[in-house]
Amino acid sequence: MTVETKFVVVRKGEEKMTFANKKEADAYDKMLDMAEAFTDWLLQHQSALDETQAETLGLLLAEQKDTVQHILRTSKLPAATSATAVVKEEADATGNKKVRAVKAA
Repeated sequence: MTVETKFVVVRKGEEKMTFANKKEADAYDKMLDMAEAFTDWLLQHQSALDETQAETLGLLLAEQKDTVQHILRTSKLPAATSATAVVKEEADATGNKKVRAVKAA
């Protein structure tokens, strides 16, 4: 019998995501905090948005915080390769293909 530790992020009584390690769970929780702050800010300054739209935009801004920070610093979109993850296939010694995500710099 094995024992597994799982870290579950819960918001407003609803399970949002389950993680295998605390670091990833904390990072996701922090991103949700940021999304909530963006949502509140959007609702304060854009009365035409309904709450669902504000939540969607807040989550997008939080998920893409690196891109948002780059735009705020430079007033330009980042290069296409740095804003997206590139998927690369590698073959291991037995010939099986492994897929790993590589974030371009």
